[in-house]
Amino acid sequence: VQLQASGGGLVQAGGSLRLSCAASGSIFSMNYMAWYRQAPGQQRELVAGISRGGSRDYADSVKGRFTISKDNAKNTLYLQMNSLKAEDTAVYYCRSNAGSGYDYWGQGTLVTVSS
Repeated sequence: VQLQASGGGLVQAGGSLRLSCAASGSIFSMNYMAWYRQAPGQQRELVAGISRGGSRDYADSVKGRFTISKDNAKNTLYLQMNSLKAEDTAVYYCRSNAGSGYDYWGQGTLVTVSS
């Protein structure tokens, strides 16, 4: 499975962006899908994840501002980001896991939030 992330860009603080992650194959059977981010000089961190059954988890720093969702019919993962802050600036990556040995990553999309 190949993942193609898109939707990043430059936005002012307080603004919104929606990231998309299109999969080359079906995501219905994926155990877990998630968005990670990596800011310059920092380690990659989990932003939000969603299980096959729809359970969601979020990093404390984005709770109440970001929403993860998926559309199985379109084989696409989304991240709606509202009330963006300068500290949300990072390269955002999508990840999909279908079990042991089946872990896929997208190429990343840059989000820049100006204060």
